[in-house]
Amino acid sequence: MDTRNVVDEFKGMSHEEIVRQLDARGVSLEIAVENLERDYNMGTIVRSANAFGVRTVHVIGRRQWNKRGAMMTDKYLRVVYHATPEDFAAKVHAAGKTIVAIENNVASRPLAEAVFTPNAVLVFGSENSGISAELLALADQTFHIEQLGSTRSLNVGVAAGVAMYEWVWGGRSRD
Repeated sequence: MDTRNVVDEFKGMSHEEIVRQLDARGVSLEIAVENLERDYNMGTIVRSANAFGVRTVHVIGRRQWNKRGAMMTDKYLRVVYHATPEDFAAKVHAAGKTIVAIENNVASRPLAEAVFTPNAVLVFGSENSGISAELLALADQTFHIEQLGSTRSLNVGVAAGVAMYEWVWGGRSRD
């Protein structure tokens, strides 16, 4: 019996075959997380990335992160590490990608106004401090998620899920 945390369609398949099939149907969206504080939310973000067909997650800063929340989904996509925001930006810009910061504590536009391109890399900061000023300065666009309640912000894992859903299903971008 296959006890891995995979949908029934992948039960009994080799790890390599699952990755091959996910790569074939994945989306071009990439995700980046600035890991300043070994944020436990990173696992949630990686798990959501897997669910939305994202094939690459960039980790900027600390290489160590709490993988428990990822529920082993990090094994089915590529995790790329970058030592600094400058290293990350240079590599993704060289690949023709657009850095899109999702941050609520800075000058930004509402996410509802976003027209995501297929080459987007959505960037999220840590739960406590958000995206660093250095990384925000390297972003091509910055958006925030509009809210109606009294809280100052959404949990970063939730915000990442909302933004990925908007990119994949929002009707403004299709691979």
